[in-house]
Amino acid sequence: MTNCWSTSYHFYSSFYSNTMKQDRYFHILHFLRFTDNKNETDMTDENSDQLWKMRNLCEILNKKFSKFYSPYKHLAVDEFIKCKGRVIF
Repeated sequence: MTNCWSTSYHFYSSFYSNTMKQDRYFHILHFLRFTDNKNETDMTDENSDQLWKMRNLCEILNKKFSKFYSPYKHLAVDEFIKCKGRVIF
């Protein structure tokens, strides 16, 4: 995630550095929680939900967003965000 604040040509985006300092972001990220870890289930099963910690938040946001946005028939998703690596889910 530190690449977002990089000044390297390949990773530079002024959005992150103009929004907040890197140290502040990691401080917030350290304490940000969406669920109680006491509810953790056995995550060793291959079929387990890898987003279990954020599942409630995702459901709430999907419900709220669907009220205000309905995509048209033709929708294009552009690769605007620079990404390094793959998302596991």
